Amino acid sequence: MLRLRTMCGGLKLLGIRRTSTAPAASPNVRRLEYKPIKKVMVANRGEIAIRVFRACTELGIRTVAVYSEQDTGQMHRQKADEAYLIGRGLAPVQAYLHIPFLQNVLNNQQFLGGTVDTQFIDENPELFQLRPAQNRAQKLLYYLGHVMVNGPTTPIPVKADPSPTDPIVPVVPIGPPPAGFRDILLREGPEGFARAVRNHQGLLLMDTTFRDAHQSLLATRVRTHDLKKISPYVAHNFNKLFSIENWGGATFDVAMRFLYECPWRRLQELRELIPNIPFQMLLRGANAVGYTNYPDNVVFKFCEVAKENGMDVFRVFDSLNYLPNLLLGMEAVGSAGGVVEAAISYTGDVADPSRTKYSLQYYMDLAEELVRAGTHILCIKDMAGLLKPSACTMLVGSLRDRFPDLPLHIHTHDTSGAGVAAMLACAQAGADVVDVASDSMSGMTSQPSMGALVACTRGTPLDTGVPLERVFDYSEYWEGARGLYAAFDCTATMKSGNSDVYENEIPGGQYTNLHFQAHSMGLGSKFKEVKKAYVEANQMLGDLIKVTPSSKIVGDLAQFMVQNGLSRADAEAQAEELSFPRSVVEFLQGYIGVPYGGFPEPLRSKVLKDLPRVEGRPGASLPPLDLRALEKELAERHGDEVTPEDVLSAAMYPDVFNTFKDFTSTFGPVDSLNTRLFLQGPRIAEEFEVELERGKTLHIKALAVSDLNWAGQRQVFFELNGQLRSILVKDTVAMKEMHFHPKALKDVKGQIGAPMPGKIIDIKVAAGDKVAKGQPLCVLSAMKMETVVTSPIEGTVRKVHVTSDMTLEGDDLILEIE
Repeated sequence: MLRLRTMCGGLKLLGIRRTSTAPAASPNVRRLEYKPIKKVMVANRGEIAIRVFRACTELGIRTVAVYSEQDTGQMHRQKADEAYLIGRGLAPVQAYLHIPFLQNVLNNQQFLGGTVDTQFIDENPELFQLRPAQNRAQKLLYYLGHVMVNGPTTPIPVKADPSPTDPIVPVVPIGPPPAGFRDILLREGPEGFARAVRNHQGLLLMDTTFRDAHQSLLATRVRTHDLKKISPYVAHNFNKLFSIENWGGATFDVAMRFLYECPWRRLQELRELIPNIPFQMLLRGANAVGYTNYPDNVVFKFCEVAKENGMDVFRVFDSLNYLPNLLLGMEAVGSAGGVVEAAISYTGDVADPSRTKYSLQYYMDLAEELVRAGTHILCIKDMAGLLKPSACTMLVGSLRDRFPDLPLHIHTHDTSGAGVAAMLACAQAGADVVDVASDSMSGMTSQPSMGALVACTRGTPLDTGVPLERVFDYSEYWEGARGLYAAFDCTATMKSGNSDVYENEIPGGQYTNLHFQAHSMGLGSKFKEVKKAYVEANQMLGDLIKVTPSSKIVGDLAQFMVQNGLSRADAEAQAEELSFPRSVVEFLQGYIGVPYGGFPEPLRSKVLKDLPRVEGRPGASLPPLDLRALEKELAERHGDEVTPEDVLSAAMYPDVFNTFKDFTSTFGPVDSLNTRLFLQGPRIAEEFEVELERGKTLHIKALAVSDLNWAGQRQVFFELNGQLRSILVKDTVAMKEMHFHPKALKDVKGQIGAPMPGKIIDIKVAAGDKVAKGQPLCVLSAMKMETVVTSPIEGTVRKVHVTSDMTLEGDDLILEIE
């Protein structure tokens, strides 16, 4: 904190008081340092300026005045040691509030050195290279007003208010956190780190609370704001953890898409708060953190920048266990200097002799390939929670016998309720690390309970060394934080785990999202049918390894089948005429790799017809992306400083990134709001503070919302730092016109209806165009699921009934063909 202060018993020195973190006599005492002020500039033209100048002169401090053209003869200009004309051509008020110019002056080294003369401004034209004011406070008021009038800006799956109380943050001791496994990694590198893990006595834990747990339970909606609050506690009390999984997977795009915050900034801020525990991320092999393949140079650059920003351990997997994609991801991580944790995605049941496709030998052969490729750690990624204790003993025991010096890391989900038993069996069979989550964020589709594993191994050779009482406090925080995300909590639609996962094999991270998707598409009451269709869709596609993005493909097909009342037999019989979801079509084209056992025929040929097919690793045929050209394009579009991190975000998700930047340009740093304010806005008469950065805090009070005016707007009144402010907000609900869209008549062959509810994101034809059978007509999107609507007949487009961004219900008429 900066504070003006007098010292030595009188007005002998004006200085800046600064809190120092240097060691003092006691570790709990902070030493104060004083830095003298040499020069004071006053942007005021009245009596106040003159009084400040007089006081500074008595203290021996040089004074600087600024003046507008109209104030050339004012007294304050004469009283100062230096005086400068600002805001040429502007009225006095605008001139004195020309803050970007004043900031440039105050940052100028010549000015700070006191070597200026009357030609200073003329000789420094860069002073007029003005950065636009951020105006963060006004933008945040606009956001808050928008939420108060129109509701949340992020899609809400169910109507449930966030908890009115904030979670309790446990007490954190003063001083740096104790050393952890990251200290070993920084000192000895990835190979030494892997040796230390293998030589460790006891079971190590990875905490998934910061990523996979909330991805599975809360639709990936936990914000950086709430992760940061508990981070110092984690650093001080859980230094015995193998790692914290806090990045990658769906968290990357969801941060921008729904939370309007930068995923890279999350990584940077958490790294600063937790310096001692390794960070772990989920890397989708050649898909990086996306749902498609990218040019190789993008994947390599992504891993390099992630490592520079503080990522340590990269769990590399491929949704089909397609070896070329896995090897590409491993190579990218290795070249960046990260810890390579190659993951084998698990499905089926190695303990069931009737399940022959994914046998024990299949997993052992794949493990051989990954070890030969140089992985530091081998992971079994049981994304659906299918590992039963007997299968754990077989698989982990065989891997330990075959690779005695290689660290083994096991990941699972607790959907069936057998997760704790499975992880104990893995540990007893030779696993070094297992995944857990905070008690209040565990179970169901999340990971097994941290407290349960800690308690069950306490006092045994597998003792984790994690203090159980600290786990209780940690869980209490997350129990409170979870209440803030009630609208996204899976318990709104699910009341327990379900052992039917052994049949449908739906990954834990997908289960809740699939449930919410079903509700958004009007299939909430048919979720049991969706799960059964998931089994059929999986078999249609050849019994796939199911994890993002392959699991999404199966889920998209399942919902498509239920939405259109199709059985597996119906879908296969009508495959040549149906408009399958885009993800299904692209999978069959080979865009995410080659599934084990090959593509399903004749389904593939029926769906693709003459569409192009990708042979081999998809990314291998993609030309390198010109990242410098992309950086230039982003700078031209958004006008502000573009970082390497921004370029990679845009490379992965161009549309999502641009929408995110446009949103923050309009609404400011909404990530600085607490979660209840972000989702719900303030109540009338509520007073609260928003910390923009250290030392810059806004004091806000919501005063009133007016009635609707003639233009469809409401005026929202606030008090900001004691000053009255008002914001005009368009009431989008009140202004929405009643719109009755015609339905497609199923008995009229030329009428093309929407196969599901969603938004039109692309129209590929216009009235008068001739179309062939199977030709794409438009693209419909719903909850990240895109469907290409194709023409069932040959003919001419008579009329198009939709426009881009139009929201449709199922069977709404899209266009007519004659």
